[in-house]
Amino acid sequence: MTDRVVVEADGGSRGNPGPAGYGAVVKDAATGEVLAERHEYLGVVTNNVAEYSGLIAALTAAAETGASTVDVRMDSKLVVEQMSGRWKIKHAALQPLAARARELADGFDRVTYMWIPRAENSHADRLANVAMDSGTGKAPAATPATAAKPQVKTTAGTGEADRVAKAGWTGARGTPTRLLLLRHGQTAMSVDRRYSGRGDVSLTERGQGQAAAAAKRLAAWPGLVGDDGEVAPIVSSPLTRTKQTAQAVADALGTRFVTHPGLIETDFGQWEGLTFKEAAERDPELHSCWLRDSSCAPPGGESFDAVHERVGQARRDLIEQYEGRTIIVVSHVTPIKTLLRMGLDAGPSLLFRLHLDLASLSIVEFYPDGNSSVHLANDISHLS
Repeated sequence: MTDRVVVEADGGSRGNPGPAGYGAVVKDAATGEVLAERHEYLGVVTNNVAEYSGLIAALTAAAETGASTVDVRMDSKLVVEQMSGRWKIKHAALQPLAARARELADGFDRVTYMWIPRAENSHADRLANVAMDSGTGKAPAATPATAAKPQVKTTAGTGEADRVAKAGWTGARGTPTRLLLLRHGQTAMSVDRRYSGRGDVSLTERGQGQAAAAAKRLAAWPGLVGDDGEVAPIVSSPLTRTKQTAQAVADALGTRFVTHPGLIETDFGQWEGLTFKEAAERDPELHSCWLRDSSCAPPGGESFDAVHERVGQARRDLIEQYEGRTIIVVSHVTPIKTLLRMGLDAGPSLLFRLHLDLASLSIVEFYPDGNSSVHLANDISHLS
């Protein structure tokens, strides 16, 4: 028996809601020895339900050790803030879970709650993924295109009422779905100005700093965390450079991100890794066509018209999944330009005339009546 323990808990949902599971571990506070582990597949529920379930399992296991003091460490800011009493619990599905967690906590002399970055919660995260794998047969993570549609929340945080009111200037009706479009940070390919499409490269040290700066800005963005602690969804391209950027934002907001394959960068085919000059010298006529005609594709690659169709489907998926909400979308230069093009109802020439910096932020809104509005493009004030 030990007097004081540290519990680390986590939960995840591949789709939110989607196939979900939790992981929990109890450690001796003095030695770090693992005293208990728990994980369980939960079926189709949300991230927040899974996270609370992990906390309940962790506290139950801690009680079995006979501990009197418990230090709870989780990467869910929502659970930590709600259990600490700083955020209200408005979601009906979470209220009984929180009540059960408090009931268990009352059985100890003292329980503290601390938020930690996801990287420091890797043990519980691994157990949660084991649980999800056990229920899904190790299926790939669900995306907005395949996940079940959640209950739509139309009263997010600060600024939502203003969004609806301002629509009167354009004639648009209804609550728009707002996309905060964040381009990934610097990579070695971008340093050398090489075509970088499906090649799975990582952020440089500077790129990681850019991602951190963008994350800090978004963490302070009005309305991304609602009055009840609900955090805006984060959806990323599945490539490493975007996932690293999305993870920085998720850590800053105390939440998770999901991926969508439709947000991946253009497939540059045989031009992948070449500089502009090298591609032009290799295929002069085709490269010239590529720069003026969106139907031209690199050899073995993807045309901008094809990208437009793919990103268009991703946009429809996002709006269906998160209708009326603000979404943080972490992607690449061409998909972001394409979404801005859709918001402006512009032709393909915009792709060749609009510049987007690394780690830049843009904003576009899509209304349920078909109208749209671009509010920001290529903002890098957070990098200065």
